[in-house]
This record gives sequence, C-alpha cells and structure tokens, in this order.
Amino acid sequence: MNPAFEIKEKLANLEQALLEASPNMATKLRDIHRNLKADESLVSLLSEEECSVLVRGLKKQTATEIATSVVKRKPKKAMAKMTLADL
Repeated sequence: MNPAFEIKEKLANLEQALLEASPNMATKLRDIHRNLKADESLVSLLSEEECSVLVRGLKKQTATEIATSVVKRKPKKAMAKMTLADL
C-alpha cells in the first residue's frame, strides 16, 4: 500500500475519532507519527486541513492548548522614569 495513502486514510480515521471521542485516538496518533517519522517526505504532502486534524488530535490527546497570543508585559519602572535627557 502507498505510504501517502495510508497517512491520508489514518488522518480520516483520526478525524472521525475526534468527532466520536474515540478511546483509541492515542493508537491512531501513534501510527500516524510512526509513518511520518519513517518517511519524512510525506509531511510535505499533507494539506492544511490534514495538518489541522493532526494538531487537533494532539491537542485533545495531550490536553494542551497552543498559545495563540502574546501577553504584553508592563514596562519596567526604571524605563518609565527615563526621559530624553537620559539618552
């Protein structure tokens, strides 16, 4: 069987598992990871939607949220007291 086809098939199964909250999602993720690691060129063949399915599966399995924004830090007090004369 073609490795690219296998990956696409497993991604479709993963997407279905996401919708059903399937208990064997970890197995599907492991299989996809193993295949992508064996042939790294397959990663470049994945569409944006397929990558999205993979990321959603990983986020759900690991209960992690990927940072989507940067928290702005308050300026330090020393900088707040600085004037043009200090330069």
